[in-house]
Amino acid sequence: MNFNQYKREISAAIAFAILLIVVGIVSPSFFAVGNLSDLIVNNAPVLLIAIGMTLVILLGEIDISVGSQFAVASVLAGMLAKTDLPIPLLFVLVPSIGMLMGALNGVLIGWFKLPSIIVTLAMLVAWRDGLRWATEGAWVQGLPANFQWFGLGQTGGQVLIVAVSLTIFAVFAWVLRHLNVGRAIYAVGSDAEAARLAGIEPKKIVFGVFVLMGGLVGLAALLNAVRFNEIPSNSGIGFELKAVAAVVVGGVAITGGRGTLIGTLIGVALLGTIGTALTYLGINPFWEKAIQGVIILAALVSDVVLQKFGKKKEFAGE
Repeated sequence: MNFNQYKREISAAIAFAILLIVVGIVSPSFFAVGNLSDLIVNNAPVLLIAIGMTLVILLGEIDISVGSQFAVASVLAGMLAKTDLPIPLLFVLVPSIGMLMGALNGVLIGWFKLPSIIVTLAMLVAWRDGLRWATEGAWVQGLPANFQWFGLGQTGGQVLIVAVSLTIFAVFAWVLRHLNVGRAIYAVGSDAEAARLAGIEPKKIVFGVFVLMGGLVGLAALLNAVRFNEIPSNSGIGFELKAVAAVVVGGVAITGGRGTLIGTLIGVALLGTIGTALTYLGINPFWEKAIQGVIILAALVSDVVLQKFGKKKEFAGE
């Protein structure tokens, strides 16, 4: 194994291990079964969004509308559940709603070649404000009993949520590593023009990835919604920052073309633990968002430095 190839992932894993050691020494109660279970379940939906964000960033694009998409999908999941639709059908409809929202991004970015940061910023505002207008800020209440935890009880529901998230993770990790479509994503992110000359259609890849991004957001929204008695219309705020931070801290290059889903899993674990760990360490948890922002900035600086260093070595003939 070429450890130098995975140095960003290894660095994230070391940082995560150090965080666990420190919090374990200061407050051993952090490792109580109940707390660890809550951490895993809380971050299972985040992992799904981060998987989609990994694909997007591997293309050299970004999607900051995922938090608003999450809110729309969550509210619609609750409304559909109140019509007494079967739970298996919700697993089809809610991700499909997300895919439609993702398809709109994909058309504008992939086919019309508009900047992803501008498109998704506009969608972030449009979906959030549109939902606020449609619901007048009201939460979805009166959810049927069989909707919470999918009618399996808390323990069974938690196991299902984690199992679905990890299964999706394993499938996407295998696809990226072994199938042509995975290699096409890396190729487009590395050099879209070279990929086109090699017979890959970048616009189709970009469109498909944003559709998948939306589908994963929809699934994450459903898995998250069943954990509560009510669904807030303002859910998902800050999810875009958490997903991007998890992806880049896990080693995915913000400029595209490099990174792994294993790194993303480590990034989600690290970022998902920081907030709770700060509380156990006696530090104000409001620092969590600041830390996420610093991580994104540090990752961007690191990518720029490594890129320039690589070009210097190439110029020197090394």
